Amino acid sequence: MKIIISNSSSTPIYQQIKNAIIGQIMNGELKEDEKIPSIRSLAQDIRISVMTIKKAYDELEQEGYIITRQGKGSHVAPKNTELAKEQAQKDIEMYIEKIVDISNRFEIDENDVIEMFKILYREEL
Repeated sequence: MKIIISNSSSTPIYQQIKNAIIGQIMNGELKEDEKIPSIRSLAQDIRISVMTIKKAYDELEQEGYIITRQGKGSHVAPKNTELAKEQAQKDIEMYIEKIVDISNRFEIDENDVIEMFKILYREEL
């Protein structure tokens, strides 16, 4: 599992770890039921506190991305299509917020933005 931490990011380290794991689950790099590194092992690999990794894993488990079993470690949870859809919607919202910001900054009309979207969306079909 590859996780890159940015010390200059305003995002907390545990959140960077969590986001990296979610990203790998969503793009299929981590498969359903695949074992992920133990908290201690990952902490040693990326030189981060065990408590930071634990916080990331706890949140991943609470949100249904991983399952931890005593004595067996942590594994990627079975894919929850609703969870995946929710994550995709959050990603889309983030991009839309950027589009709105840019269009407002440069005074690009909402209808023009919608038309661009429709054109690009049709090209993908």
